[in-house]
Amino acid sequence: MDFMEIFTLVTGVIYIILEIRQKNLMWAIGVLTSVAAMVVFFRQGLYASFGLNTYYLVMSFIGLWQWNKDKRKLSSDSDKEIVADEIHLNRLSVKTMAISAAITVAGIFALSWLMKLLENPMSWMDASVAVLSAVATWWLTKAYLEQWWIWIVANILSTLMCALSGLWWMAALYGAYTISAVIGLVHWKRCGKYIS
Repeated sequence: MDFMEIFTLVTGVIYIILEIRQKNLMWAIGVLTSVAAMVVFFRQGLYASFGLNTYYLVMSFIGLWQWNKDKRKLSSDSDKEIVADEIHLNRLSVKTMAISAAITVAGIFALSWLMKLLENPMSWMDASVAVLSAVATWWLTKAYLEQWWIWIVANILSTLMCALSGLWWMAALYGAYTISAVIGLVHWKRCGKYIS
């Protein structure tokens, strides 16, 4: 059993529980999970996933700042009553969706080409997971409900990629993430309150 994979699994499960509940502690746990996953993926030669976790590390700090800003905005609006389990949401614009779709397509093609040059054994899948997850993380920092749909697809691909690479603990983590993304989507729909 690989300690770093197990550590990533444990912190990753804690992370997803906190994400579903929209707790800011999630971002601190995300730092630990990202660093551990970076080690695992680098050793396996899955460089896009390594890079993705480097991105997650940076986004943990941005996400914490953005969520605090959104919660302050929600609490300062005197017309809105704050509920303990309330999830703050922002509306996803058509422009953001279009830009995200263009970045996703271009990013997958460019990154898969780069991964082939680096002799990545699963260049297309690794690139797809990395780009989809990068977009989903950006949407998460903005608290868009729709980010969960992207996570469902990215996590299914991640589960498959890790299983095919023999990373069984990581496959278990991404399997748990897939189930949690469905739960998160339902929870955010039920408890979400739009602030913009």
